Amino acid sequence: MKDILLITPPFTQLNTPYPATAYLKGFLNTKNKTAYQMDLGMEVILQLFTKEKLQLVFNTALENDTIISANAQRIYTLRDSYLKYIADIILFLQGKNQTFARLICTDNFLPRASRFDQLDDLDWAFGSMGLQDKAKHLCTLLLEDLSDFIIECIDGNFGFSRYAESLGRSANDFNELYDELQQEITFIDAITLDLLDDTLEKIKPKMVCFSVPFPGNLYSSFRCAQYIKTHFPSIKTAMGGGFPNTELRQVTDTRVFSFFDFITLDDGELPIELLLKNSITTDNSKKEYKRTLLLENGKIVYKNCNQTDYKQNELGTPDYSDLLLDQYLSVIEIANPMHSLWSDGRWNKLTMAHGCYWGKCTFCDISLDYIKLYEPITANILVDRMEEIIAQTGETGFHFVDEAAPPALMKSLAIEILKRKLTVTWWTNIRFEKNFTKDLCLLLQASGCIAVSGGLEVASDRLLRLIDKGVTVEQVARVTRNFTQANIMVHSYLMYGYPTQTIQETVDSLEMVRQMFKIGILQSGFWHQFALTAHSPVGINPKDYAITPHYNDITFANNDIEFTDHTGIDHSQFSYGLKKSLFNFMHGVNFELPLQDWFDFKIPKTTIHTDYIYNSLENELPKVPKPQQKVYWLGTIPNLSYSTKTKRGVTRELVVLQFHEHRESYSISLEKEHGEWLANQFSKLKISKNKPLSFANLKTSFEADYDNFELFWSSKAIQQLRNRGLLLF
Repeated sequence: MKDILLITPPFTQLNTPYPATAYLKGFLNTKNKTAYQMDLGMEVILQLFTKEKLQLVFNTALENDTIISANAQRIYTLRDSYLKYIADIILFLQGKNQTFARLICTDNFLPRASRFDQLDDLDWAFGSMGLQDKAKHLCTLLLEDLSDFIIECIDGNFGFSRYAESLGRSANDFNELYDELQQEITFIDAITLDLLDDTLEKIKPKMVCFSVPFPGNLYSSFRCAQYIKTHFPSIKTAMGGGFPNTELRQVTDTRVFSFFDFITLDDGELPIELLLKNSITTDNSKKEYKRTLLLENGKIVYKNCNQTDYKQNELGTPDYSDLLLDQYLSVIEIANPMHSLWSDGRWNKLTMAHGCYWGKCTFCDISLDYIKLYEPITANILVDRMEEIIAQTGETGFHFVDEAAPPALMKSLAIEILKRKLTVTWWTNIRFEKNFTKDLCLLLQASGCIAVSGGLEVASDRLLRLIDKGVTVEQVARVTRNFTQANIMVHSYLMYGYPTQTIQETVDSLEMVRQMFKIGILQSGFWHQFALTAHSPVGINPKDYAITPHYNDITFANNDIEFTDHTGIDHSQFSYGLKKSLFNFMHGVNFELPLQDWFDFKIPKTTIHTDYIYNSLENELPKVPKPQQKVYWLGTIPNLSYSTKTKRGVTRELVVLQFHEHRESYSISLEKEHGEWLANQFSKLKISKNKPLSFANLKTSFEADYDNFELFWSSKAIQQLRNRGLLLF
């Protein structure tokens, strides 16, 4: 018997578990509370894509006479091939059958339906990604074909990363979702509920908590809660997570609480701890709740006691036990190395800081605690947690899922990783701010950082000011250049349709993006249309942004709000052209096409100079070192050799410092005294537990015997080292 069962309902990701339940389980460990967790969506997928269940899918589609489209007919006709290979494909995507890749990539091996129509356009791209990645991509397309068949013939709500999403998106009232829950269970529901029943019988929890991050998890959470109320009425049910945090703060429909006993908001640790304490007492006067909605005397009430939330360093290390870590599927949807990070590989999820250190972007929910309350964790604790998770999972890859990771903490994290000589791979979300210098990016790369994602949003300085993004396009270009030169991939979130945005600004934004991809300082991106949310500055003060919101009566979910932009522009018309052009740019093709070619309606010519981004990078002024800046050396300790050089009768003694890197060797030549002084500094500049030296420390040391350290620092030899790992920040 366990105190609590933590469930992520269908569906989130195929390649790695959504981290919320692991965070909560790690916290409950610190309180000696027993918890069991399951990624129910992943378990459903593993059940669905078996020979037995797929055979049932095909039989059901035939019996129901739903095989109508030519694509569905083709898949059904080839059903024997799908059934023959599905087990081997799943094993391959789990990383357990790697030699199968050669057969997968053989022409005419896998059955192909409509998802493979795009393959001819992408086939060339796999030369840079390799045989294994090409095989993953082909298997991904096959699973998507089967998904299309299931959607058309079995369950129209199915989707790999979401289920019945339309029922949860902008659901201002509960009626549609409630009516759906009164219908007979679906094919997917049946698999879900069988797995749930088995776990409930095995675990026998006092309480079941559903973490619902997205609209696409909402329906299944209610369907599961409904099942529990019917078949296990003594078990209490609760819901938390991203969806209720942003959408259910104003719920008034009491029918919701016939499924869930409690809905908790924002950070879940203290609310769950109190719910468990309440479960062992019958005295209602002693029960305390933290940010919890519940039904009391037939009315929904919100209870929030004065007890203080736990600090981030008190929450414990995320615990991934119970999850089927060796059975997740690595899939590749498109042939882009950066884009594939979200779906390929098993990443341990961690957070550097709670909330956002910037907290000003006007499209963001900055009024809510998950953004507003910023609290970082020390680098020492972070790396302690990384080592604990590596020991538990055997995986050394980490995705830091911050709103925006702070540069100062990223620097400290990188230094701590290097101090401990850990070999890890990590990536995170950032703001493209000026603190990401070339030197900092080189440090991050040395610690194992392989990629960053960040919001360029609308590539227009006017709109970036309106968004209060705190960056300019020129600054973003320089930062992305710094990351790219350090061999760190960059993904950019892009936005169109922001209030007051003109057609000209949309076209100019696309031109900025085109240039950044062409130069090679962006590797991946994604366009999305601006959505007005209730808890953002735009949603709270719409008149300031020249829009008119159209409010509905709220009895259930409240987040996305329909609105009229006073420009009168239909921004949705740009969606296809923006996404199609970006798809091409991500694959390094068709930069030379006029922007007009991406749209089937007339657009104005761009006003952006064709070399705007290039010139932005060229015009950067060199920075003068500051005395307090720390100096680090990432390279090797050099070997020394001596020589003399005679010019015009004057003989000079020289020292040659030879450095051996992994791929090559190089050397610099200096005056004997200067060279020997420098050679003695390298061991002191290596990252270690010793206190780092500052620029002022080096200057004092040098000028004790020699003149003008600034002149020496700006010499050609030192500048060569500055490009090889002599860092200053």
